[in-house]
Amino acid sequence: MASFSLKWDDSSTTWQVVAFSMLSIVCLYSCVNAESPSDTPPNIVFIMSDDHAFQAISAYGHHLNKTPNIDRIAKEGALFTKGFVTNSICAPSRAVMLTGKHCHINGKVDNVQAFNWDQDNFAKTLQGVGYQTALVGKIHLDGQPQGFDYSIVLPGQGQYYAPEFIENGVKRVIPGYITTVTTDLALHWLDQKRDKEKPFLLLYHQKAPHRTWMPEAKYLGLFDTIQIEPPTNFFDDYEGRTAAAAQEMSILKDIDVVYDLKLLDKEQELKTRYRNAFQLKYDRMTDEEKAGWDAYYDPIIEEFKSKDREDDELALWKYNRYIRDYLSTIQSVDDGVGAVLDYLKDNGLEKNTIVVYTSDQGFYLGEHGWFDKRYMYDESLRTPLLMKYPKEIKPGTIVDKLVQNLDYAPTFLDYAGVDIPSDIQGESFRHLASGKVTEWRDAIYYSYYEFPGEHHVKRHYGVRTDRYKLIHFYYDIDEWELYDLEVDPMEMNNLYANESYDEIKQSLHKRLEELRVQYGDSDELNQQNLDRYLTAKNMSK
Repeated sequence: MASFSLKWDDSSTTWQVVAFSMLSIVCLYSCVNAESPSDTPPNIVFIMSDDHAFQAISAYGHHLNKTPNIDRIAKEGALFTKGFVTNSICAPSRAVMLTGKHCHINGKVDNVQAFNWDQDNFAKTLQGVGYQTALVGKIHLDGQPQGFDYSIVLPGQGQYYAPEFIENGVKRVIPGYITTVTTDLALHWLDQKRDKEKPFLLLYHQKAPHRTWMPEAKYLGLFDTIQIEPPTNFFDDYEGRTAAAAQEMSILKDIDVVYDLKLLDKEQELKTRYRNAFQLKYDRMTDEEKAGWDAYYDPIIEEFKSKDREDDELALWKYNRYIRDYLSTIQSVDDGVGAVLDYLKDNGLEKNTIVVYTSDQGFYLGEHGWFDKRYMYDESLRTPLLMKYPKEIKPGTIVDKLVQNLDYAPTFLDYAGVDIPSDIQGESFRHLASGKVTEWRDAIYYSYYEFPGEHHVKRHYGVRTDRYKLIHFYYDIDEWELYDLEVDPMEMNNLYANESYDEIKQSLHKRLEELRVQYGDSDELNQQNLDRYLTAKNMSK
């Protein structure tokens, strides 16, 4: 049995006949489990930024910046101190988030190969039981998103100024600054586009603070009065860590002073590898935006060109330029979170809405002298995770268990009262957030595949427990690294050859192999993924 109504379609400016199955309503309410605190399924707002390091959220206590609105989620709910990813790179992380399955299972192991939208994802499941679903912002997975009644997404990485969006398959450019535009689109859907009689799922995903860290005009120079000290291992020499030494993401050597640090001089004297690429980004601005941009950056460019700096001094100068722009882009993200939280509160939605804030992975803010991510070291392996749901989560809750982006899909399905499919590899952390469970996984599994490729990070996989980490780098290298995170949290001392750790090393090898079996990974599968990656990369040239 179905009912029909007329609905105005903004994207095509036509009237449509909309059918809504009564079976969905029946399924939705019959699927709610006995533990649900009410008969009304919770709404879900899943906020994800790109490359937002946990070090750059003030709720984590690192004092780099202030993120009062993101902090509100932890203050009113839970702060997860050990949130991790399964693969620290953009598109694969998002595929894991959607499917609840490791990359080698869902097929999206790197940024090059295609993602198969035909497979199940948690949005499809919620859509199938009556949720209204929307995806707004960055997803970085090619193809038309499936599982969403409405989608307006960035093609690829997206642009900071005058961003192009794909709205239900149709491209359009929207003037303005990407973070603010994305927030406005999310609020517009919440207020104007959704059916307010249905529970909803909103994936509200920001591009920032992804490279090239172009701040909003009002935040240019926000951190300029502060001299930011780099991490203590900024001048790491990578002794005993061959794979770490091989990277190409050094702030001193690899950051591009034009593309990354915005030193687009009018004289064109700074000729860098990616200068032309940044010129295209700059040209997207309006004349008014360019005038404000030039007024801020031209004096910085002049000062840079007027002074010669030795390596250490230059590295520190580049670090401060990088970190200031990076943190400034986050300020706009925090504004957007505040606007969404305020909307939920002002419209009576707060109590029955789950709000999650996270990033697609962590990021290096000068640790080991780096920017970017990819490695299994904690700064990129670890991701921020904050969550509120007034009906179940007590304000100020701290969760110190090992969770991964693998766990989002089953968690959302659990809250919605939907049976979790048996092929999902993650676990629901609902009861961790409510404080009802002490038993949980003792280790997590990680894998990184995109080599040979950008930033020259070797292929590797590994296991992390609360205290220890074992990593295997392979392909054109065969090296192991072992860290005792309790005594060496910065991961500077590779203990693999240390005989006093032999028993721990054997235990970690055993646990690693158990996890590979549990999650269906193998050397043979790694070789297949490598072959597909190289083929796809060659075809894209």
